[in-house]
Amino acid sequence: MKPSELPDYAARNRALWSADDRGQEEWGRRQWTSEEISWGLFSVPENDIHVLPGLSGTDVVELGCGTAYFSAWLARGGARVVGVDLSPVQLERARAFQHEFELDFPLIEANAEAVPLPAASFDLAISEYGASTWSDPYRWIPEAKRLLRPGGRLVFLCNSTLLILCSDADGRVQEKLERPLVGLHRLDWADEEGEGSDFHLSHGDWIDLLRETGLELERLVELYAPAGASTHPHWDFVSAEWASRWPAEEIWVARKP
Repeated sequence: MKPSELPDYAARNRALWSADDRGQEEWGRRQWTSEEISWGLFSVPENDIHVLPGLSGTDVVELGCGTAYFSAWLARGGARVVGVDLSPVQLERARAFQHEFELDFPLIEANAEAVPLPAASFDLAISEYGASTWSDPYRWIPEAKRLLRPGGRLVFLCNSTLLILCSDADGRVQEKLERPLVGLHRLDWADEEGEGSDFHLSHGDWIDLLRETGLELERLVELYAPAGASTHPHWDFVSAEWASRWPAEEIWVARKP
């Protein structure tokens, strides 16, 4: 897919995630090596929160799979997985990990807002810091619903609304409100690694969007850093100490009727 065919924010994010990023590759290998499914920057175990449905024999699409470590976990759990990502560099890393760890599943280069796959093809659509952060929710949520079969579930993880409100102009999380909640949607930013655009909504706007899309909200799980967790060595914009007192991330679970 040519950058000229993408929305401006998607082209920016594709360039950002296609840059050489050793931290991303190291994180990907660490996650591929893990035998247990975990969530977010502080690796909250799935066994502690139980947000995923049964995986054996299910069809799953990961929207914004990156290095595809989450897809690998799901495939090891018995799911038939398809990973979708906008960055050819990220997908190249994912394929290298597939070869290294001897695990194969389809990987598709595509925008999560317009996936070239048939409607009603999947039992589960999932995103962990993929489409859930880097795509416009008013575009990718309806697309996720289109891909789901009746009764299928959408599960996605993103930064908590509180974390975004406490993030300063440099993206560092503080112990006070740094930005207004009103109008929260697209945030454009630039730093020494490049420039990008991410998307965040208030809880009320998330609920309205899911309902208007025709999805039924089942759970909202607020994630805290577990006892003994350390601040992430590469994405240290939020400390483990902060995240042990306030939710740094949240997981939304919705079902297609």
